[in-house]
Amino acid sequence: MSASRDLEQLAWEHSIFPLVQIEELKQRGPMIFVEGEGVGLADIDGHSYIDMMGSHTRANSLGYGNEEIARAVYEQMRTLHYVGTVANLAEPTIQLSAKIASLAPGRLSRIVYVSGGSEAVETAIKLAKQYHIAAGRKPRAHKIIARWNAYHGATMGALAATDWLGTRHISEPGVPGYSHIPGPAHYRNPFGMADDDFADFCATYLEQQILHEGPDYVAAFIGEPIMQAHGVQMPPARYWQRVREICNRYDVLLIADEVITGFGRTGKWFAMDHFGVEPDIVTIAKALTAGYMPMGGVITRPEIADTLPIFRHVHTFSGHASAAVAALKVIEIKERDGLVEKAARDGEWFQGVLKKLLLDKPIVGDVRGIGMWHAVDFTSDKATKASFADDTVPAIVRRMQEKGVLVCAIGPSAFEMAPPLISTREQLAHAAEVAAAAIDEITAERGLA
Repeated sequence: MSASRDLEQLAWEHSIFPLVQIEELKQRGPMIFVEGEGVGLADIDGHSYIDMMGSHTRANSLGYGNEEIARAVYEQMRTLHYVGTVANLAEPTIQLSAKIASLAPGRLSRIVYVSGGSEAVETAIKLAKQYHIAAGRKPRAHKIIARWNAYHGATMGALAATDWLGTRHISEPGVPGYSHIPGPAHYRNPFGMADDDFADFCATYLEQQILHEGPDYVAAFIGEPIMQAHGVQMPPARYWQRVREICNRYDVLLIADEVITGFGRTGKWFAMDHFGVEPDIVTIAKALTAGYMPMGGVITRPEIADTLPIFRHVHTFSGHASAAVAALKVIEIKERDGLVEKAARDGEWFQGVLKKLLLDKPIVGDVRGIGMWHAVDFTSDKATKASFADDTVPAIVRRMQEKGVLVCAIGPSAFEMAPPLISTREQLAHAAEVAAAAIDEITAERGLA
């Protein structure tokens, strides 16, 4: 116990904790983990948990302690850990690019690597702007259209496209040339429309925004295929099909931000495959390496890449050989063990269990999800769908943590589950039962029934 307290003290003395209210953190302290195996975690105090959030960021798609990945990375590090960037390449990086090209939507097959999701978005935006300059049809196209409640990263270009978690305004003034429009939402939206009608409205709004900004000035529209804000906002297929048509009409590049959704999270290798739409550019990270190494990237079509006589952009760890080996091994395991298909099957089953156990609760408004990504949306009034204005949802999340299940509050109204793809149905069912018990307890304690 003394050693754990010493470690916690060191954490307080030397750490900055992003996106956490310090007063709240003082009440419960940081979570310090020492070991993980499968979907299980152990903290410094000896408490055990099952991780239903993929290491909080949804990156951990294969669980903890995977020896195959660790050994592959070790062997690469021992042989040739890193050779720089620009025109320097290592064999596994080339192999990884070919493998990703075989899995990516449509004709997307040219890849540049970075260290994570924010950098991937920065790279995609630079690629879009430089493409228009090189193509010559719209040499002044520099504007980017994003969506309300989008999250695209924390670096300045990505942050300008972001409209979530309170990270953008505090850093402004930021990068100019960005605007935001509504994006599809489930259960509640600011206009009180039915979900499908609202999604149609959002697509129409995109066209009007392009016309408002001036088509010759708009370089790209960026969107998460399934938005994370308020929990797993799955749009109808027609939304993305209309977006594709609109982008084509005005020569606007479509950037699909698949940092969360790529590499199996939704039950397909890429979430855009659910909608039958080929983007112009795709960003990747997180589950690409299952969190075992930091790596991200951007995929585009050959005709876009080949238009540029030079891509004026560089990252120190672009195409890092050891990270590439981790990604190759992750993809191999997912293919060999049928884990993407398993995510689709088990996700549908898990959704049924969650709905059966939770939808009748007096404070549960909606249960939704796809693959290994689910959300429970809460309301203080089922008639109006009003969100809780207090800490009811975080209290449910904390109670689940006390019961040994890790999930994450997402916005003011929902909690989210993003289990590793290796999760068993027994583990998923246990998580659903713990969620039901935690909801019942908080409902009773606060007199919400």
